Amino acid sequence: MKKSSSNSIALLSMLLATAGLVFSSCLQMGSAEKPAEMHYPQDITFSSSDLMDKIKGGWAGQVIGCTYGGPTEFDFKGTMIQDYTPIDWDQSKMEWYYKNSPGLYDDIYMDLTFVEVMDREGVDAPASSHAYAFAHAGYQLWHANQAARYNILQGIEPPASGHWEHNPHADDIDFQIEADFAGLMSPGMVNASSEVCDRVGHIMNYGDGWYGGVYVAAMYSLAFCSDDPRLIVSEALKTIPGESEFYKCISDVIRWSGEFPDDWKRTWFETERKWSSDIGCPDGVFDAFNIDAKINAAYVVIGLLYGEGDFGKTVEISTRCGQDSDCNPASAGGILGTMLGYAQIPAYWKQGLDRVEDMDFKYTTISLNETYDMSFRQALEMIGRNGGEVSDDEVKIRVDEPVQVKFEKAFEGHYPVGKIDYGWGGVRLDPDHGTEHEFSFDGKGFVIRGRAQKFDPTLEDRDLLLEIYIDGTLAETTVMPTSQQSRKHEVAWKYNLDDATHMVRVVLKDPQKGWGVQMDQVLVYGAGDTGS
Repeated sequence: MKKSSSNSIALLSMLLATAGLVFSSCLQMGSAEKPAEMHYPQDITFSSSDLMDKIKGGWAGQVIGCTYGGPTEFDFKGTMIQDYTPIDWDQSKMEWYYKNSPGLYDDIYMDLTFVEVMDREGVDAPASSHAYAFAHAGYQLWHANQAARYNILQGIEPPASGHWEHNPHADDIDFQIEADFAGLMSPGMVNASSEVCDRVGHIMNYGDGWYGGVYVAAMYSLAFCSDDPRLIVSEALKTIPGESEFYKCISDVIRWSGEFPDDWKRTWFETERKWSSDIGCPDGVFDAFNIDAKINAAYVVIGLLYGEGDFGKTVEISTRCGQDSDCNPASAGGILGTMLGYAQIPAYWKQGLDRVEDMDFKYTTISLNETYDMSFRQALEMIGRNGGEVSDDEVKIRVDEPVQVKFEKAFEGHYPVGKIDYGWGGVRLDPDHGTEHEFSFDGKGFVIRGRAQKFDPTLEDRDLLLEIYIDGTLAETTVMPTSQQSRKHEVAWKYNLDDATHMVRVVLKDPQKGWGVQMDQVLVYGAGDTGS
């Protein structure tokens, strides 16, 4: 009995010691239930070479992730990419995309528009400078970006250019995939990155769409300060108002990852079940296509949480979540690349990177190597002006607690309730098919999907003119360019009407043979609580 009692006591002591070790480890590294805490304020010191290594890691990780997910972009909508679906990787991939499909890297060359403006005008360059460069750039745009470009070219300046009443894509992913630069130029200085996001992000987005960029930039900024992905994800969320759907979505993902720590697919499923209803983007309402910022940010976070600091595992999970499957691993790869640093990104994932680092991105005269240098210079300036110290070989960064940005909500009180589908060929307004069209709907808002067209590609581009009448009153005279660069993404829209029966009449002014407007569909909005 004495021997048995002695063994029991020894076993109990060993278990208690093990439990204490595990508890201590959780405090240091963060657990699925509760991440380790970050204390504020604090000073973090880097050698100049280590700071540059992290900045390089952020940009390189973004390019790698974007390339890896490129082949599956929007091929898997509302479904994950199954394990048996191969996603290849080798040293030729980046070079092939650079040369043959450079538009894949819109994530990066969009960032570089804003980086270049700051390189030219300083880190305080106003929103108007960014908006002008963005609107007149040579690359093609879609969704919130194109709607904002059209607005700016028509004299609607930021922040109105990104506001949901002027931009039906306000909640889309656009700024979320373009905000990397703001975090990389603000190492450890989350609130400085939020200020940059306020100036730039409201060019094209509002509400949850803007929060996507604020949040991604915050994760980049904090990735300089911690090697715990769970801590980065949780601390960055402090920048987002708790009443927003974006916050609630990401908070759910963090919670589910604790409930299902070994099953990212279960967390993906719960996210899809609760958060996949896109009410804003006209391309995603009543469709499996989903470019909403919050759910795509959730896919970024799923990759970071379940990737556990492993670069390949992180980008693969974010990719296999589907939908915008090049942009999401680009963000996850960039954030993790910042955390690890360029030197610690595994050689397997950097294979072929040296072939493209001196190649200019399409629509720019800027290479990755030049991007590293520009971002580093901007980071040094931001460190100096935010309470840090910069010397020849060392920097000291003042890290302050993240501050919540202002609350915004797009499409408040609006919910999709129906559609008028014009079928194959749609409704054409031109001299051959008639110059007026009329429809009625019951609700408080509508979006007419369609475009201006030249029916003979040899014709020159023109700006067509439409008049939009609502209940017999002229509501808008709108320009409809046939040019792909300056096009209006939708024909017309109007929100915040009385919730009643309305009559809309669309009139093509000064019609000329060979040019016209095609209307494909009308989305109808009624009153509804879009909160969750």
